[in-house]
Amino acid sequence: MKYNRCGKSGLLLPEISLGLWHNFGSVDNFENAESIAVEAFDKGITHFDLANNYGPVPGSAETNFGKILWHNFQGNLRDEIIIATKAGYTMWDGPYGDWGSRKYLLSSLDQSLKRMKVDYVDIFYSHRPDPETPIEETMMALDYTVRSGKALYVGISNYSAEQTRVAVDVLKQLGTPCLIHQAKYSMLERWVENGLLDVLEEKGVGCIAFSPLAQGLLTDKYLKGIPENSRAHNPNGHLKENEVTQERIQKLIQLNDIAQNRNQSLAQMALAWLQKDKRITSVLIGASSVRQLNNNIECLQNLEFSQDELNAIEKILG
Repeated sequence: MKYNRCGKSGLLLPEISLGLWHNFGSVDNFENAESIAVEAFDKGITHFDLANNYGPVPGSAETNFGKILWHNFQGNLRDEIIIATKAGYTMWDGPYGDWGSRKYLLSSLDQSLKRMKVDYVDIFYSHRPDPETPIEETMMALDYTVRSGKALYVGISNYSAEQTRVAVDVLKQLGTPCLIHQAKYSMLERWVENGLLDVLEEKGVGCIAFSPLAQGLLTDKYLKGIPENSRAHNPNGHLKENEVTQERIQKLIQLNDIAQNRNQSLAQMALAWLQKDKRITSVLIGASSVRQLNNNIECLQNLEFSQDELNAIEKILG
């Protein structure tokens, strides 16, 4: 595992980080989740990414991760891992359990620390911008989490390029630099290329890509349509059936051909493709099993692309 400097900070993050958005909630098998986390650490993944509402039920991923920490990462091992969490989406009912107010962010972080049974997190994010709360208030709340010792660094997620520029400047004025931006980025979701990555490079802020496999689309699972046990077939899933169009399947088939010629799976190539841009500090993967985790980590065995391969991929993606 290689470790990349996060922007202009002193913090190094692994090329691959583990997200606990799925498969770590109260409805999931705890022993499987624990095995995934331990295997990830053994393979050099030191960065574990959560949010207050990850589950289901909301909060249960943090509770389970707290148990995993207690069972496996006691003592100095806490100093060997990076724990990130976020607040910004709906967590509890009423006027104070959503968005970006100081009240919500600070209350949520206190709850997260209790669930995980830790004194601090390494990174605390504003999970999304709040159109009704001044960005200065949200950033002041992030600044306070560092000054109070409840977080070592702060970041933002899902902010546009323009919002990011403002947020980073406010944090700099407060004296707490913005460490990182977590953005949705994949071969099929490339909005970050239209200004955001340029702002992050200019400001010295790291970037971690989430949903790098487009909720599983960029795997061999959908090459023949929508299988019964897929996320797209699940009415509660984040990937909708209408997103798996015949046109998109044809693109996936062509991309898969390139991956096969590289001796990679489509998923491995999609993860490697993101890391060609040096502004990407880390790529955030999920895993439903130790086997899937290790398959994804194997993308690191071939990160180089020829110009012909890149041109062919661009042609397919249109």
